[in-house]
Amino acid sequence: MAFFTYIMASRRNGTLYTGSTDDIGLRAWQHKEGAGSKFTAEHDVERLVWFEAHETREAAFRRERQIKKWNRQWKLRLIEEMNPGWRDLVETLSA
Repeated sequence: MAFFTYIMASRRNGTLYTGSTDDIGLRAWQHKEGAGSKFTAEHDVERLVWFEAHETREAAFRRERQIKKWNRQWKLRLIEEMNPGWRDLVETLSA
């Protein structure tokens, strides 16, 4: 089983949200439906723009906490390296 750390965004360079989960597809869908978290619902954060897999829940959670401490520019760079077009990566999950 894989565990994930992910970043959602409202739009390119918009509001960011970092989280971790054991079901990235379900979690991204929950954010899109406004049920992911109060913060993401209030700020229209519904685009999955970055994620990475981890072998354990603890590793994914540690990475989430690490990224949350980063400054905004580091987070933007991380997204741009994986997803320069800021596309919604949900489509890549079922491929």
